[in-house]
Amino acid sequence: MKICVLVKEVPDAAVEKRIDPSTGRMDRSSEKNLNPYDTHAIEAAMALREGGVMQVDEIVAVTMGPGSAVRALHKAVSLGADRSLHLTDDALAGSDVAATGYALAKALESEQPDLVLLGQQSDDGECYTIGAVLADHLKMPSLTQVIKMDVDGDGLRCERQAEYGYDTVQLTMPAVISVGDAINEPRYPSLKAIMGAKKKPLRTAGLADLGIERSLVGEEGSRVQCGDFHDPPAKAAGQIIEDEDTNETVEKIVAWLDQRKLI
Repeated sequence: MKICVLVKEVPDAAVEKRIDPSTGRMDRSSEKNLNPYDTHAIEAAMALREGGVMQVDEIVAVTMGPGSAVRALHKAVSLGADRSLHLTDDALAGSDVAATGYALAKALESEQPDLVLLGQQSDDGECYTIGAVLADHLKMPSLTQVIKMDVDGDGLRCERQAEYGYDTVQLTMPAVISVGDAINEPRYPSLKAIMGAKKKPLRTAGLADLGIERSLVGEEGSRVQCGDFHDPPAKAAGQIIEDEDTNETVEKIVAWLDQRKLI
């Protein structure tokens, strides 16, 4: 059995997010890390392998992104993946969810996985929908918000979060599953794994290598067009009332609230 885990390089959570006015897209020039939600997908793949019930022959980390995204793949390998696939091409820049899903589906078709795992969302776009788009292209069943997976015969028995509680679903493979962050606690990579990550097999592919149509990716192939993005207006400084005279201070606060019809 082969498991492909989708991972993504995202801006560091500690860095302030901003839009590049020249492109209308997120500025990704700052420090970047592996999407934290994807670490749960890698751990879920490792749990299936280490559970001993299902034979997992290979775990492949897959990403789409610029050259720097290889660092996310190295982190994924240090967490347990056997090798990685990097889909990278200048023509992919500006792809929306639909175009990204199409390109990643072509990459996955070249691997022919039995199971595709990914985090429920990315830490930057937070669109939650890439798993469903992939499943549609791959013609596979799909589940989202999965918080528990158990091997059941030749398939999986999954529990997923829903608005009204929880669903328990029996799933046959091949399938695409988006896991929630409540499914597990990701492990920390060992120093040996970190040092050896760059030596693990890494396959780099572009549009031509995977038969991806240029007109269906990038800004040209995207159905969503960026509008006029800009920073929100700066908030005016708040009014500070010094408590020198309690009665006068109370009167000022009441007047301020009354002026804004808050009382």
